[in-house]
Amino acid sequence: MTKNEFNLQLHNHSVSLQSFALNFTKDIEDANDLVQDTMLKAVTYYSKFKEGTNLKGWLFTIMKNTFINNYRRLVKTNALITKSDDISSANLHYSASTNSSESKFVLGDINKALSTLQPEYYVPFIKYFEGFKYHEIADELNIPIGTVKTRIHVARQILKKYLKTYSKEILGADVA
Repeated sequence: MTKNEFNLQLHNHSVSLQSFALNFTKDIEDANDLVQDTMLKAVTYYSKFKEGTNLKGWLFTIMKNTFINNYRRLVKTNALITKSDDISSANLHYSASTNSSESKFVLGDINKALSTLQPEYYVPFIKYFEGFKYHEIADELNIPIGTVKTRIHVARQILKKYLKTYSKEILGADVA
């Protein structure tokens, strides 16, 4: 069989390959990809095809093996990659607590810095940090919203100054 005759026969089997691929993939686009991969492999390995062999059966075997290999590759890839939905709270706790000694020092310094704030700065800052909006803090403390913004700003400046060492470490440069 010449290469042109082989290609013509290959083209004649494309419809049956398409329906066979749909049995595997259940998706038209994936089936088209599988047919294309099968035809590419058939053309590439034309020299391996023996005259008198059932071409349709040969193509179906190539398709089945291609699908199985792609499936195994996908399963292996998904097993190696941890998705954020798959991360359990136990894993998060472990990763968050593995270097507890350094974080204890940092947390201790943050708490010391917060304790240096006067109550009129501390309360609005903590409320804002907890997620309250400016107007909610203003209503709760019965002070104008501009005063809330100013006090939070002043608290940030005091904390920045107190925790200057950490900003240098994180940024890797001198911070004024």
